[in-house]
Amino acid sequence: MTGKKQKQENEEKDLEEQVLQGTEVSSEPVTDESEVPMGEESGETAPADHQEKLSELNDKYLRLYSEFDNYRKRTLRERIELSKTASADVIASLLPVLDDFERALKAHSSDTEHEKVFHEGISLIYNKLLNALIQKGLEQMITMGEPFNTDRHEAVANISAPDPELLGKVVDEVEKGYLLNGKVIRYAKVVVGS
Repeated sequence: MTGKKQKQENEEKDLEEQVLQGTEVSSEPVTDESEVPMGEESGETAPADHQEKLSELNDKYLRLYSEFDNYRKRTLRERIELSKTASADVIASLLPVLDDFERALKAHSSDTEHEKVFHEGISLIYNKLLNALIQKGLEQMITMGEPFNTDRHEAVANISAPDPELLGKVVDEVEKGYLLNGKVIRYAKVVVGS
């Protein structure tokens, strides 16, 4: 400890002598030449190197920003798409119920007053269910007389066309097809004229 104190006292004395003599005292510590980094010995800086580094970092920043912006847009589109089709399973499970209502309405004859009231009640329930599903984005496919399209129709049978105009077109519909927000959730089962 005494060695450190002596060294510090000697430095203080040297500093006092320099102040008394009027020489400038630098506040920076004295460094060996070995501590000076390469390229800074002459005191010159390379502005081209700094500019190159700046443009490289700016390019990295722009690419990262663009990548993040694309990610944000993609996830937003996926979220919107998911919310549109999230109910597809529920609606698809209700379609057979809708078909049963249609069959019941077609099969039921309304001869007496009681049967007419019953038929009207079933018709009201069917329309209410159909309107609720339409509000959720369900659409019925129009197939009769349309050209056969494998993207929307499933051919159940081929029959000879009654008219030459019906060649390659849908002649009969066995089961209705449905779209949910423009996407097919059930293909229409049809009979095609050949």
